Amino acid sequence: MYLETYKDHYLAVYAVKWNPYHPKTFLSCSADWTIKMWMTDMKRPIVTFDLENQVGDIQWAPYSSTVFAAVSYEGKLYVYDLDQNKHVHLCDMVTTSRKQKAYHVAFNWTDPIILVGDERGGVISFKLSNSLFRGPVEPHPENDVGKTIQDMEIAKMEKYLNSQDKVVY
Repeated sequence: MYLETYKDHYLAVYAVKWNPYHPKTFLSCSADWTIKMWMTDMKRPIVTFDLENQVGDIQWAPYSSTVFAAVSYEGKLYVYDLDQNKHVHLCDMVTTSRKQKAYHVAFNWTDPIILVGDERGGVISFKLSNSLFRGPVEPHPENDVGKTIQDMEIAKMEKYLNSQDKVVY
């Protein structure tokens, strides 16, 4: 499968990341200024986010099926929670004072911290607010009997995916 092209030219895809909870869903980011969400059985993305600058890296949060971060070549970090807002990032932050390109992003697995690597070898850390870092959803004793955190995160992503207009090509 080839990712979409623009005017018959292939634009560089800088990163592709699988959703840690939903094995048929992944993100790509590229030189065409976009983050695209894909499903393995579809030839076109199910949703596209335009950051108006080259997107250097993306990363799913390890604690949620609907949270991911991206960094752009304009030196910004973007954080999305698709469960909170289906179309727009929840926050964006400048990663350096000198507008250096941001190349990589990584979530900490246990603490609400994101690391961003820049073009000059610097690493900047950001602490997420509690509203962005909720940790895994614990099963509710009455409504979620027998469900694991994995089951609940899959259901949360399924809810988001079912809310999208999917066209099979």
